[in-house]
Amino acid sequence: MSDRPTLRTVAAEAGVSIATVSYVLSGHERGRTISATTADRVRDVATRLGYRRNDAARAIRTGKSDLVLLSLTVLADPWSQAVAATVNDRVTPLGKTALIVADGDWRTVLSNRTPDVIFIDHVDPAPEVVAELERFAERGVQIVAFSEVLEPRGFDVIRSGAEPTCHLAVEHLLERHTRIGALTSETHRSTRFTAYVDGLAAAGLPYREDDVAIFERHPEGAYRAAMSLLTKEDRPTALYCTTDFAAIAAVRAAHRLRLDVPGDLAVIGVGNTPDGEHLDPSLSTVGPVGFNAALADILTGRLTDREGAPGKVFDFPWQLIVRESTRVT
Repeated sequence: MSDRPTLRTVAAEAGVSIATVSYVLSGHERGRTISATTADRVRDVATRLGYRRNDAARAIRTGKSDLVLLSLTVLADPWSQAVAATVNDRVTPLGKTALIVADGDWRTVLSNRTPDVIFIDHVDPAPEVVAELERFAERGVQIVAFSEVLEPRGFDVIRSGAEPTCHLAVEHLLERHTRIGALTSETHRSTRFTAYVDGLAAAGLPYREDDVAIFERHPEGAYRAAMSLLTKEDRPTALYCTTDFAAIAAVRAAHRLRLDVPGDLAVIGVGNTPDGEHLDPSLSTVGPVGFNAALADILTGRLTDREGAPGKVFDFPWQLIVRESTRVT
């Protein structure tokens, strides 16, 4: 027989009902006739006895896990960090816990647990992957997926219109520059990078491989790639970066080399992250406005309206946001 303390054990020791212990330890004592003194006593007893909630059993009993999962592909990306912080701040007062699924491994996680809701920032559109997503949705998993191509089939889809808007970033640099470099994580199958190539061609400018640096998908990789471009004797006078974190790294590299931004080097990113807005100089970018708060609204909406039929499309158009890193006065 297990010696693990239970709700009944804690209730008996604290001299209260099992329901009172459940309300207190789940953070839902507010609105109940439970005094602060009683709540403190329950928590003290639970700590002393070493009580731990059995979330798996609770999920089976109630159909809820109190977990909000965030499947984020690049954890070092300021965009991912801002999403996680905003969602966590929003769901914590609801008694929920926001957990990050590292490296976008949402399939493995959903095979082992059922969260109250999950946000997936990237879904491979391959038919077998989409079919698996649909199977999880049929099991009752509340899913919000970020995709420009998926159709909502039992899960919600967020669209951003990001890729067409990236042309605006390149065109903005072309207003003042004829030598534009690019920092990108990939050159093949990347519509963000295609915007750069097409923009140069539309302006009648040559594409130079030496003006392109491919970075590993983390800030330090982007920093090294930026340094490789900016230390060349014949360097670009402007940089188009396919993520904001790469653009932030490029500004760091420029500062290290004592290059003025935007006087010596104009820099623009993609994503409109809070870190870019608060950078010195503030970062020009393309991206949605108010996305993180709106995403948190969608997720909390799914938490409070689990019976509502999923399968909506939420559209967040992107726009060009001109700030100090490209603005010359």
